[in-house]
Amino acid sequence: MEWLVASLVLSVVLTVVLNVVLRLFPNSSERAARRLEESMTPPDADDGHDNVRVFFPWKAMLIGSVILTIAINVLIRL
Repeated sequence: MEWLVASLVLSVVLTVVLNVVLRLFPNSSERAARRLEESMTPPDADDGHDNVRVFFPWKAMLIGSVILTIAINVLIRL
């Protein structure tokens, strides 16, 4: 039971830390998306500047993380 609690706590903490880091650097996700798009665009492609909006579902990520943590720990215990 201790492993489940520790795993849940660490999962929540890591999710919150990731979200705090993204909030501290608000343009980092946009820059990362732009760099990824530039790295995949062929050099002779049209240079149209389409805006890409990155949506980061932190609540769904937190809930999913908790559910997956519980499921993995239950499977390990079986």
